[in-house]
Order: sequence, then C-alpha cells, then structure tokens
Amino acid sequence: MTVLIAIASLGFLILIHEAGHFFTALAVGMRPRRFYVGFPPALVKTKRNGVEYGLGAIPLGGYVKIPGMHRPAPSDLDVHFGSALYEAPRLLQPIERVKRPLAEGEFESAKAALRELEAALTDTQLSAGARRQANRGLSELSDALGSDAYWRQRTWRKLAVIAAGPLTNLVFAILLLAVVYMIGIPSDASRRVDSIESKTPAAKAGLRSGDTIVAVNGMPMRTFDQVRDAIQGSHGSLLSLTVNREGQRKILPPVRPTKDGNRYVIGFHPTIVRYKHYGPPTALRLAGDDTWLVTKTMANWLVHVTSPANRKQISTPVGIVRTSSEAVKQGYRDYLAIVALISLSLALLNLLPLLPLDGGHIMFSIIEGVSGKAVGRAVYERVSMVGIALILFIYVIGISNDVGKLTGG
Repeated sequence: MTVLIAIASLGFLILIHEAGHFFTALAVGMRPRRFYVGFPPALVKTKRNGVEYGLGAIPLGGYVKIPGMHRPAPSDLDVHFGSALYEAPRLLQPIERVKRPLAEGEFESAKAALRELEAALTDTQLSAGARRQANRGLSELSDALGSDAYWRQRTWRKLAVIAAGPLTNLVFAILLLAVVYMIGIPSDASRRVDSIESKTPAAKAGLRSGDTIVAVNGMPMRTFDQVRDAIQGSHGSLLSLTVNREGQRKILPPVRPTKDGNRYVIGFHPTIVRYKHYGPPTALRLAGDDTWLVTKTMANWLVHVTSPANRKQISTPVGIVRTSSEAVKQGYRDYLAIVALISLSLALLNLLPLLPLDGGHIMFSIIEGVSGKAVGRAVYERVSMVGIALILFIYVIGISNDVGKLTGG
C-alpha cells in the first residue's frame, strides 16, 4: 500500500507540472491541443473548445501538447509524407507546393498549399499506415502554421509557458513544507545531540553535546528519524553533518559511518522529541530557507556530479518511490516533507539548460528573442541528442544505484 501511495504522489507531482504548462498556455492565448491525466493511449477522451481532454492508460503524471513547438521546415514533409509519396508518386507536386513557401518563410501561402495537399490526399488510395502518418503530418503542420503556434509567440509568452511547469513544482514544494511546519515538527531537541561515544565517527568529526543537526550532506533534517535514515541510507559512504552550535551553523568534516550489526551508526545519542508549531508567515519563511538550502546543495552536486560520492546519490523513479514509501511508514510529516523535496528536485532538474528539458526550451527561447530569428530545426535536434544522451547516462547510473540499494549492494 505504501508503494502505491508513493507512486501516486510522484504521478501527482508530474501532473501539476504539466497543469502549470497547460493553464499558462491558455492564459496567454496559446491553446494546447491535448491535456491528459496519465499518458496515451486514451481510455476515455472528449473534445471541448478545440482541446482534447483524456484519461491515459499509463497512470503516471500527465501530458500536454502545445501546438507548433518548432518552426515548420520543408524537411518536415519528407518525414510526415514519405510513405504516402512512396505509395502515390503523384503527390510530389502538392508536397513541393507546400515546401517552397515554407523555405521562403511565406506561411500564409504554405497554409493554402497545405489545404490543397489535404484535398489531394483525400482523393488518393493509401495503406492504413501511410494514411495515419499523413493525417498526423497534416495536423502537425496545421498547428505549426496557426497563429497560436508556440514558435510564433513573443518571447515573454514562450518563457511564461515553459517556466510555468517547474515554477508550479517549486511553489507547491514551498507551500507543502510550510504546511509541515504549521502542523508541527519536532523541536530542536529531536535533533540535538545529548552525548557522544568516544572513538566513533561522530567524535572524529567533532560533533559535540548540545549541537543540533540541521542537515546531512546539505539536505535539511527536521527529525531525528530523518537523520537516522540518512545515516542508514549512506550504506557506509561519507557523510557531512551541518550543525547549529550556539546559534551558528557549522559544517563538520565528512566521516564514514560504521556498521553495528545490521545498521550504520556514527556514535551519538539524541535528546527527547517535542513538537513545535509555527504560524503561516514563519512557516513560509522557514520553508523558503529550506528551499534555498536544497537549491544550493543541488547546484554544488551538479558541479561535482562526476565524483564517486555524488554519483552514489543519483536516483531514478525507482529510488524515489522507495524513499517515499519508507517515509510513509515513518509518519505523515516525514512523508509530506519528502514529497515537497521531490517536487523541488523536479523543478530544479527541469530548469537545467538541456533539451528536451524545460530549461533547454527556455534557453533557446531567450536566444531566439535576442537574435530576432528562429533557431533551425536541425540545431534543436542535434542539441536534443546531446541532452538525451546526458540524461540517459545519468539515468543508467541512477538505476544502478537503486538496484544496488534494493539488493543490498
């Protein structure tokens, strides 16, 4: 049951990300063509005001189709109508009549030629596969030539639509963390060190009685359970504690936990747990502080992602679900905090300037706005290939880490 709750939470975070894109696109006059809860194929769908709403068969997240993400190019017709042309060579002239105005940037003429091509296709006998591909091409080109196509919009509109997804996750993370502070979190006593065992990693790091552990490897800690879980989750890897000592934050030298039976320890004892509640203004401020700390930590992680210690921290949805399901068992406060941090991570990772991530689209929109001309499709495709390769590389490392944790490796 806890795994299902964790999967549903991850799907919800992806869904609100897509909802951010969708509603912002509507607000700026860039009408999306589809909005799905889950991913296609559709189990149920309906069309209203030109937007297809559906429930996808793959119950994870959501899917939004924004028209005309790229400026249409003559090569698009080769992709969409290649099969139809092979089966019916007489379509060559109608296809060429669309290509010429596209190459010259005469988009109204291209729209008229596209209608002629559609009529020619209607009168042509094609196989089911070629027909399906050609119809998809007509739809894609029609959207790309429409006045509400993404690539035709002013820069601020494009930036607003693309940034809305990560910003929705960011705002949700801050609000959820604020809720955790308002419903009550353990006071400093829960993370405050009561005593230190001699000749242990804690003693070696310089941890003192009275210190309050506020972060492990830069990640905020609100309860002793979170501190304990971070130590257990290290599997003996180096850990760096951030403590509050006499009102000042201090980062202690990294140490390696030792194994005591079937658990990892560093050799300190906490004090008693007591819950403390915060009002909305203070809760929002504390949530903002946590968000900034995680952002800085992630930026530092990205800079040193190739180091062995940082590579071991990479995770995939498999590891995210595992962490979330464990948090469910610890209690709803820990669970809500973990969901908030996952939402924040989704926002920050999506802002990386890599295609096909949102950050990559933001970067290219700015480049196009400054230069005053659209970046060619070929450039988008080459940069996307590099971005996808990097993402897959990181994903493979994450899968390896997650499998290793599941198997005890």
